[in-house]
Amino acid sequence: MKNTALSSTHEALGAKMVPFAGYNMPVQYQGVTIEHETVRNAVGVFDVSHMGEFLIEGPNALALIQKVSSNDAAKLEVGKAQYSCLPNDNGGIVDDLIIYRVKDETYLLVVNASNIEKDWNWISSKNDVGAEMRDLSEDYSLLAIQGPKAIEAMQPLSSHDLSEIKFYNFIVGDFAGIEHVIISATGYTGSGGFEIYCKNSEVKQVWDKVLEAGADFGIKPIGLAARDTLRLEMGYCLYGNDIDDTTSPIEAGLSWICKFNKEFTNSEALKAEKERTPERKLVAFKLDDRGIPRQGYDIVDSSGKTIGNVTSGTMSPSLGVGIGLGYVPKVFSKVDSKVNIQVRKKAIPATVVKLPFYKG
Repeated sequence: MKNTALSSTHEALGAKMVPFAGYNMPVQYQGVTIEHETVRNAVGVFDVSHMGEFLIEGPNALALIQKVSSNDAAKLEVGKAQYSCLPNDNGGIVDDLIIYRVKDETYLLVVNASNIEKDWNWISSKNDVGAEMRDLSEDYSLLAIQGPKAIEAMQPLSSHDLSEIKFYNFIVGDFAGIEHVIISATGYTGSGGFEIYCKNSEVKQVWDKVLEAGADFGIKPIGLAARDTLRLEMGYCLYGNDIDDTTSPIEAGLSWICKFNKEFTNSEALKAEKERTPERKLVAFKLDDRGIPRQGYDIVDSSGKTIGNVTSGTMSPSLGVGIGLGYVPKVFSKVDSKVNIQVRKKAIPATVVKLPFYKG
């Protein structure tokens, strides 16, 4: 089990630690609901240093990224980031990721912790153009400072105007007494804020100063459990739940990150799938009665026939109702369609809804 540079800090704060993607990670501190509401209403800080970071450099860096990723990275200017995915050869997804253009010929790829080795091997296998690749995952830490008060609380820690960093933009600058960190507005919660990429040797200083600066704003450390409820309220996909090697980006509702003005892995097949519309789709649903949908629960029709399964589900702390995502045949995929979620022996009626669940 790997530790992040802050694992002992979380333990000292009384966090409940659990194994996650091979790392010893804080799942909660005071409780999921308290931490969730802290991010929605004030500001919280997550340690997400288990995420992977690859640096792709050189004159052929863009060529490699264009080949392996579904979105059009040629549109990226320095200081901008892009959500994308790595399609596999069989219609599924190797991983989803964020691509940052750091310099003209330097790109940072941020990948899921559970897929670091798999992604590295996959991208390497496609690198016949001689792009320079470096795996920085073991050397860098990542903090996510999220919530409507994040900018105001953190502004004293930087000489840069944090309010000017727009969504999916970033700067390289000073923060918490550390020079040359990445300050990025690519949050996963839907409540604003930003992320800090720094070296492992620097992150304890950053963490301490973040908690100190946020004290008057009600800042709390936030665990992975609240991170999951926050992202689910926004309908953001989680790799391993809602998308994986067997799900296509088209059926997952990610056709918007598939740009067919270029060739990429399996692009012709994905383009054809988009044009004919997939047989099943990832939908969002709310329970009409009390209950909590969980990953793996069956989705059934009015006759009790299984038509799909829940990929992510929870009791929404913000809305007070059961919400979830799941794959169903396209005939059930329209907004306001009625389905049922099999919660133990009871089929609870649910309605397909438009995302996000949480409107802010």
